[in-house]
Amino acid sequence: MSYLERAAELLAAIRAKGQYRAVERYQQGDVLDFASNDYLALATDRRVVQAFRNAHRVGSGGSRLLGGRHREHSLLEEELAAWLGRERVLLFSSGYHAALGAIPALARTVRTIYSDALNHASLIDGIRLSHADRVVYPHRALPPREQRSGPALVVTESIFSMDGDAAGLPAMLAALGDDDVLLVDEAHALGVVGPQGAGLAHGLDDPRVVVLGTLSKAFGGSGGFVAGPAAIVDLLVNTARTFIFDTAPPPALALAARVALVAVRQGDDARARLYDAVERTRLGLRSLGLPVIEDRSPIVPVILGDEGRTERVARELLGKRVYAPAIRPPTVPPGTSRLRLSLRADHRNEHIDLLIGSLRACIATS
Repeated sequence: MSYLERAAELLAAIRAKGQYRAVERYQQGDVLDFASNDYLALATDRRVVQAFRNAHRVGSGGSRLLGGRHREHSLLEEELAAWLGRERVLLFSSGYHAALGAIPALARTVRTIYSDALNHASLIDGIRLSHADRVVYPHRALPPREQRSGPALVVTESIFSMDGDAAGLPAMLAALGDDDVLLVDEAHALGVVGPQGAGLAHGLDDPRVVVLGTLSKAFGGSGGFVAGPAAIVDLLVNTARTFIFDTAPPPALALAARVALVAVRQGDDARARLYDAVERTRLGLRSLGLPVIEDRSPIVPVILGDEGRTERVARELLGKRVYAPAIRPPTVPPGTSRLRLSLRADHRNEHIDLLIGSLRACIATS
């Protein structure tokens, strides 16, 4: 049997489980999009787009330690650090690369890693790459300090990417030992919660807290970063393979992110519109008898359970020009297949009403 025949067998098994995925060649046209993580609608904001167009250079030309260092990278790092209240920031080409670089580096400073059961794949992969002893704890139930093997690296999202619920960061910080570290992935919190959108970890003024962030969601761009003490950033510069060997982010994107940061910091009106849309969506889902998570988050899951049913509902919604793709295992645990709704500041009341009306019709016939 050839490797292509074995690949065909593997794909057939994926299809049989109702988990087959395909990348569409073209963006869905003329649909209401409830899948994008562009929470503040900055990806198409004229100020951000114009900043990208005004850049004098596109590609960086290499890694930051070789020919890829540019002024816009350093300025963005300084501005992000000031916004987050952290000593230093280091840019990566994506949030995924930031996780893969940061976790193995931080693992060198501890004995054991503790990871939330619902952490994002990037965090899981970073932990695996560290080859450190690891414990996966039940969702939002970090074991008490006396039951942990320290020094420990605790890894959690602040707002979880699939459920939209939040970690209890102050309690987690209080439960740390003096030689522990708390790595907080703020990918889905930055821009949408906290003062000036600075996230759930803002105000946790403690050197044991390290923040992982992305520029690809509320910032509407691309890239990732790690924020924390200067010594940790220096350690990443010297040991994080996804920083040392990866081409630096395009300066044009760094410039656009700087403009987006200004919009994020001044974005209270946009955040108010976003949460008006969130609350209207929650009210609509309750009217359908569906469970709703109450944490302050732009992510609203519609858990339908069965993979086949979830896929059918998503397909029927698309036929009604509503794009809310099905999320199935292995992205989420078996039995929790769902539509993952991402609300945005540019979702209007009529958009939400169309979503809820379409859902009512599709669920009734699924």
